[in-house]
Amino acid sequence: MEQTKNNTFSWILRFAAQCRRKMIASVLLAVLGSICGVIPYLSVSQIVIQICRQDYKLTPIAFWAAIALVGYLGNTWFETISTILSHGSAFTILKNIRTELTGKLSRVPMGYILDTPSGKFKTLLVDTVEKLELPLAHMIPELTANILIPVLMLVYLFVLDWRIALISLVTIPVGLMCYMGMMTDYEKRYSRVLTAEKNMDAAIVEYINGIEVIKAFNQSAASYGKYAAAVKENESAKATWFRQTNSFYVAGISIMPSCLLGVLPLGAYLYLRGSITASVLITCIILALGLVKPLIQALQYTDSLAMVDSTVKEITRLLEAVELNRPIQPVQLENHHISFQNVCFGYGDTEVLHKVSFDAVPGGITAIVGPSGSGKSTVARLIASFWEADSGAVKIGGIDVRNLPLSQVMDTVAYVSQDNFLFHMTIKENIRLGKSGATDEEVIAAAKQASCHDFISALPHGYDTLVGDGGGSLSGGERQRIAIARAILKNSPVVVLDEATAFTDPENEAVIQASINKLVQGKTLIVIAHRLSTIIEAEKILVMNQGQIEAQGTHRELLQSSELYRELWEAHISAKDTGEEAYA
Repeated sequence: MEQTKNNTFSWILRFAAQCRRKMIASVLLAVLGSICGVIPYLSVSQIVIQICRQDYKLTPIAFWAAIALVGYLGNTWFETISTILSHGSAFTILKNIRTELTGKLSRVPMGYILDTPSGKFKTLLVDTVEKLELPLAHMIPELTANILIPVLMLVYLFVLDWRIALISLVTIPVGLMCYMGMMTDYEKRYSRVLTAEKNMDAAIVEYINGIEVIKAFNQSAASYGKYAAAVKENESAKATWFRQTNSFYVAGISIMPSCLLGVLPLGAYLYLRGSITASVLITCIILALGLVKPLIQALQYTDSLAMVDSTVKEITRLLEAVELNRPIQPVQLENHHISFQNVCFGYGDTEVLHKVSFDAVPGGITAIVGPSGSGKSTVARLIASFWEADSGAVKIGGIDVRNLPLSQVMDTVAYVSQDNFLFHMTIKENIRLGKSGATDEEVIAAAKQASCHDFISALPHGYDTLVGDGGGSLSGGERQRIAIARAILKNSPVVVLDEATAFTDPENEAVIQASINKLVQGKTLIVIAHRLSTIIEAEKILVMNQGQIEAQGTHRELLQSSELYRELWEAHISAKDTGEEAYA
């Protein structure tokens, strides 16, 4: 699915599709609040005029005071309701942005996600999106009000006396020129601030996630140095930003409100000449006092506007990333046979698979072995559609996976890796991820098949035990068996095991192997094998080397025909014997 490149305003309108009426109502209420905000100025001018006439009757003074109070209360009430509606709209927009971002992550190639530090995604989804809340909640209604109030006042000033109206505007362009100085290279300089803040957040997440490794290898100083450098750059970027903008900003807010410097002498001159009455002069002075303040408040949204623009552009960079281009409607598959036809694939400019072709054994076990870096895991991930082949075809049931909806591929293929992630939920909920809505009995049955029911039952809270962040409260073998239980519950016709027993001890390996045997009954199994002893009964073994299939056959056939397989087998047997002696 291709994304159309839009400007910031178009993207915000898209995110705000569900709450446009609420936003329009917010703006209309802000406008009404602005109109009410002008009333107190007019009321005060009438009271001052009456007092200057030495008319001290309480009734008209009380009347205009009441009008001023009504205007003030109307302004407060309308702006409060407007702000409530705008905040509701802002929260809806943030929800829509986060929903679109997480949905996008499920459609982009897995390589895009793996090549991006997790800290950057966290920063984008949580911190960066959150920055939009205050500008969106306040900027639209308040910016409208702060621009409309001086416009209404200015119109009335022109009605009273066009000369005073013009002189009251003299300081505004001078102040705006100061703001223009602040806007020089604004986007570039503010982009540095946002980038520095984002990199600092990513460095923090990386440091915390890797603290165990950092301490184990005594790298605290170096890693802290990386974090400290990110913090220092964040401080430097913000300090530079304020240093380059504050002088212009201070000059602007000092010059713009000084409109009385022109209004008072000109008004006095016109009054002395009899060109205007005292009542008109007083009204003009009071209106001039309130003319510029709302404009200054509006200009204070300059940073917010720039921040919204930069933030939306950062969000849309992900939303406009190239997706896996897949159809929506499911395709009827006659079978679930897996085949590769001249598949080439590379990470960036480096090709790692070179015209790989094979047919997996339907309903049987196809193992893939080879030295580290030979492309085994890449083959597994192409089957699961984590990436798409650069050329050639990966087929399921004779259909190129590029012609299958991604959801259908996910339903067809169960992928179990050596580092399956467990969420900080109960064991029951982690297993149930394999099949939404599965009953407790189905979860327990899957756990029994995966040989993990006994250790789960021995835990203090059984299946309701929280596994900790990433499954940290469980051993590696226990986490792996729960991941296999999840795959058993999913009950997909194709199972891909990407070195599922690579990091297990001999005792757990036997248990996990028994779990795998239960998992693959009647299914097509693709095994990326680390320990060759686990795949000697496979109907077909593919030997990979440097991104190509060097040989294929059964275990016995390859021992006779493939020198590389023989070397891998002998190295495995040697390591296994040494490991067993050490274990004994």
